[in-house]
Amino acid sequence: MKIIACNSNRPLAEAVAAALNIPLAQASVRRFADMEIFVEIHENVRGEDVFVIQSTSYPANDNLMELLITLDALRRASARRITAVIPYFGYARQDRKSGSRTPISAKLVANLITEAGANRVLTMDLHAGQIQGFFDIPVDNMFSAPLYARDIQQHYAGRELMVVSPDVGGVVRARAIATRLHTDLAIIDKRRERAGVSEVMNVIGEVQGRDCILVDDIVDSGGTLVNAAEALIKNGARSASVYVTHGVFSGGAVARVGASPIEKMVVTDSILATEAVRVSRNIRTVTIAPLLAEAMRRISEESSVSTLFC
Repeated sequence: MKIIACNSNRPLAEAVAAALNIPLAQASVRRFADMEIFVEIHENVRGEDVFVIQSTSYPANDNLMELLITLDALRRASARRITAVIPYFGYARQDRKSGSRTPISAKLVANLITEAGANRVLTMDLHAGQIQGFFDIPVDNMFSAPLYARDIQQHYAGRELMVVSPDVGGVVRARAIATRLHTDLAIIDKRRERAGVSEVMNVIGEVQGRDCILVDDIVDSGGTLVNAAEALIKNGARSASVYVTHGVFSGGAVARVGASPIEKMVVTDSILATEAVRVSRNIRTVTIAPLLAEAMRRISEESSVSTLFC
């Protein structure tokens, strides 16, 4: 197998290659003066099992084009099988028509990746599980639940925990971690009374005196999670921490989290951390490199990937 890293998250690609004890393949992804992207593979990949690691995070369009052009280069170089490893799948929140005359961009991106030459996709905590059905090629959607359950057990041992979903749509994700921790589950019910009026947060579940763990897949502006943490503290929770897979952190999100009552926010390195994230007082990063490396090894060896979820 060969591993190629694009530019969105090279440290993660290097960590995955180190875990597999395989050097990254020699390739260059660069830009012309007008910012057109050019990709050149400097090794023979004919008949090889190739994995391309690229998150489609900010700048999403540039990183997506890097991935597509790299896939096309590998297909034209006669790679036997090409797996697009996309730790963070951008455009995943556009998974349905949200109104009249609006796109389903996640489906469009799935088509682009397939037509560019990918034979398989490996990703992490898709925003909506049905996105797997947008692809006409196999998709392995890894979950952070086992990783986070172990981390919570290490850092919150002996505390009376309550796992909390920040909205009704995230209940399945939160329940998976609550089941592993053998703890209770609470839900934040958020609603907007009318346009221009801030959301009202109601807590479904008894959080009085509990150390609450909010679980979500994406933190973008941070508003929902900060509001949820404030609602939990207001309802008598002893503390509020957050475990989220993809740290998008757009705008002033890092400052917003830093000024909030969130005790600790834990994110994975599916998206390359900015300097603001690295120096934040209450944001901690855990790596998914060993998990991705093991999944890639099993895909290459044609063995079971689903047992990683156990």
